[in-house]
Amino acid sequence: MTRTATDFSTQIRVRYSEIDGQKIVFNSRYLEYADVVLTEFWRWAALDDLGPEWSAAEFNVVRAELNYSAPFHHDDLIEGRTHVARLGNSSMTMRVELRHSITGELHTTVDITSVHLNLETRRPLTIPPRVRERLEALASPANADS
Repeated sequence: MTRTATDFSTQIRVRYSEIDGQKIVFNSRYLEYADVVLTEFWRWAALDDLGPEWSAAEFNVVRAELNYSAPFHHDDLIEGRTHVARLGNSSMTMRVELRHSITGELHTTVDITSVHLNLETRRPLTIPPRVRERLEALASPANADS
C-alpha cells in the first residue's frame, strides 16, 4: 500500500512550560511543534527501504515561515499534519499545519524549506530520482500536479 500525506497526523499536548504570562504558547514553540510533526512524519513515511539514497541524505533548513491564525493554550491538544508542498531540483518545502485537535481549527501553518547538501562541499545536490519519486507521492493532492 502506498502512503499519502493525507494519511498522516500526530498529536502534541501543550504543556505548562510552553506557555507565557498571557497563558498562550510562546512563539518559538511553534517551530518546535513543527519539528516534532516532521520527525514523526519521516518515521511514518518509512523511506529507509531506499537505502543510502535516503538514509545518508542531508537536508538542511534554509528558511522557515510561520503564519499564526490563533494561539494555543495550556493543555490544548494539537493535531499536526504535513506534506511536501514544493519539490525543487535540490530543495523541498514541507507545509506543517497545526490544528486544534477538538475543533479542527487551523491555528498555525509553518513552511520549512530544506536543501539537499553535500556535507563536504556544503553545496546543493540534486535530489536522487528514487527519493524524488517517493517525495512526490507525499505531496498533498492539491500539489500533485505542480
